[in-house]
Amino acid sequence: MNSKLYDKLKFVAQIFLPALGTLYVALAGIWGFPNTEAVVGTIVAIDTFLGVVLQISSTQYSNNPDGIIEIDKTDDKLSYSLNLLNSEPEDLQHKDQVRFKVNSPK
Repeated sequence: MNSKLYDKLKFVAQIFLPALGTLYVALAGIWGFPNTEAVVGTIVAIDTFLGVVLQISSTQYSNNPDGIIEIDKTDDKLSYSLNLLNSEPEDLQHKDQVRFKVNSPK
C-alpha cells in the first residue's frame, strides 16, 4: 500500500466514518431516520475492519526499512555506513522517501 492510499484510508477510518456514524445517530434522533442501530453498527464494523487493515500495514511498513545506518565507534571517532536492503543506490532517485534503521554502538 503506498503512502497516499494509506493516508486517505487513515483519514476515512479516524475522521470520516466516526463523524458519519455520529451524524446519523444525531439526525435519526431528530428526524426519526429508520434502522439507526443497523446503520451505525455497519459503519462501526467497516471502521473497525479498516483500522485493523491499516494497523497491519503500518506494522509491516515499520518492520521493513529501506536500509540500515551502521554507526561504529573507534577511538574517539564515529564512522557511518549506509547499507541498502533490497535495492540499489540508483533506485533511490525514484522514491519520494526512504526509511533507515539506525544501529548505534552500545
